[in-house]
Amino acid sequence: MLKDEGFVRVKEAAEILGVCPNTVRAWGAEGKLTEYRHPLNNYRLFKRKELEQILRKLERSAGKSA
Repeated sequence: MLKDEGFVRVKEAAEILGVCPNTVRAWGAEGKLTEYRHPLNNYRLFKRKELEQILRKLERSAGKSA
């Protein structure tokens, strides 16, 4: 259900961004990533499109400093 709507859990979000799961949790708690919650189990969820946009931004900024 959630994958059809474009949501991923912490582990997959970490893989997309190339960081560890605890970093994703911390960024969510700090408001750097928008967290959504599963209505039944309260798991943290992230929108795949938002993660991919952040990744592209990071890649662009890394390219400028190189």
